[in-house]
Amino acid sequence: MSTTMPKPLRIGEVAEMLGTTPRTIRYYEEIGLLPGARDREQGKHRNYTEADVERVREIMRLRDLLGLTLDEVSALLEAEDARAELRREIQQTEDPAEIKRILDQALGHIANQLDLVRHRLRELEQLESELVEKRGRIHTRLAELDG
Repeated sequence: MSTTMPKPLRIGEVAEMLGTTPRTIRYYEEIGLLPGARDREQGKHRNYTEADVERVREIMRLRDLLGLTLDEVSALLEAEDARAELRREIQQTEDPAEIKRILDQALGHIANQLDLVRHRLRELEQLESELVEKRGRIHTRLAELDG
């Protein structure tokens, strides 16, 4: 969903583009989900890049789609950032031992991400099971009333 932005955006423009509030974006900065807040002087306006917009979009997607807490979103994003760094490292070497080390690290990060997603999936499956059971009891009760 990447769109080329002609110029850096202000916080209000980003918020409007993503359907959120400037306060939410500032909060993401304050808790470290959106890097860059420490790089500007107090009281100075920050301009947001396309990468920043994509980062906020991903935070919102993970939060909404998976129902993750911001700590869980942070863990997923940290693993994704670490994997991106490993991708850069692997392009810098042809040493098989170094490549193996990098790939092993990448597998560890993916395992952490999968653990988090699978935990959420189990919770959703539990909820689904409970709802199916409740629906069955209601159907049984309706059948009793009809019979």
